[in-house]
Amino acid sequence: MAVLVDLNHKSGFTYGGTSISQAALHVNTLIDAAITAERRKVPPRDYLGASRIGEPCSRRLAFEYTGIPPDAGKDFDGHALRIFEAGHVFEALSIRWLRAAGFDLRTERRDGGQFGFSTAAGKFRGHIDGVIVAGPDIGITWPALWEHKAINAKSWNDLVKRGLTLSKPLYYAQVQIYMAYLEVPVTLFTALNKDSQELFHEIAPFDAAHAQALSDKAVAILRAAESHQLPPRIASAPDFYLCQFCPFSKCCWETTP
Repeated sequence: MAVLVDLNHKSGFTYGGTSISQAALHVNTLIDAAITAERRKVPPRDYLGASRIGEPCSRRLAFEYTGIPPDAGKDFDGHALRIFEAGHVFEALSIRWLRAAGFDLRTERRDGGQFGFSTAAGKFRGHIDGVIVAGPDIGITWPALWEHKAINAKSWNDLVKRGLTLSKPLYYAQVQIYMAYLEVPVTLFTALNKDSQELFHEIAPFDAAHAQALSDKAVAILRAAESHQLPPRIASAPDFYLCQFCPFSKCCWETTP
């Protein structure tokens, strides 16, 4: 009697909420373990970063700056680390495309390092994606700082609809601080849709008042840390929506005043 072999695809294992084969699960687990191990070898950031200063909760920034570990299970997993790494690949593509279009985009100093700033004895720092020193006429005067983000379709569509200031206040704060400390009055902000490879560009002029408020915020966080104090919480209860997504929520509400 002939034996029939069932060649139908079998799943039953889940990874990231998706049903996949055992082999795929095993490969993904190995990859995630490898890149997570790589991340552990990277020294933790010992300064307050300009890319984070737009975070609305100063206490969260204080936790990050002082190296408090995230709550159990709340650190970046392999999936998140892959997203971060893929962002660098998308950025490299946008750099090539802009240069091909005639923009003189510089992404490294002559010594090979990143452009950036450092203040408060190195405790507050930032590194820009690049600076455009010349290019086609798009309605601004060169040079201009250049900042790039690769985001998913939903986030990209919201950015196109509402603009940088309303849709992405964290990114808006980032470029304002860069312009303040690097003394460049305008930024060309580029966003790439990771799902469709569509590009969006917005010209962001310098807002001195906003940049000053952000700089004052950084000073307040650094002073609080030096005094071994924490800035006030952003909410009066842990069910506040920002607290629900904060990797320090348990530490903040259960073990600190």
